Amino acid sequence: MVVTGGGSLEPALVVDAARSLPGRGAWLHPDRRCLELAERRRAFGRSLRHAGPLDPGPIGEYLEAWRG
Repeated sequence: MVVTGGGSLEPALVVDAARSLPGRGAWLHPDRRCLELAERRRAFGRSLRHAGPLDPGPIGEYLEAWRG
């Protein structure tokens, strides 16, 4: 996952399955429990070096679709 946006766009947390988006990336196990733990620990901001709040909703949606 990476943080996209900048300039006039609002920063957003997105899945980078192809590992091709620019910026600092982070890995997350494809498990809902790992996502919940990362949310509780506020790990996204630290690992991606982003000061503002990030919505993990798109990551959860991706995990649900990935699991089928």
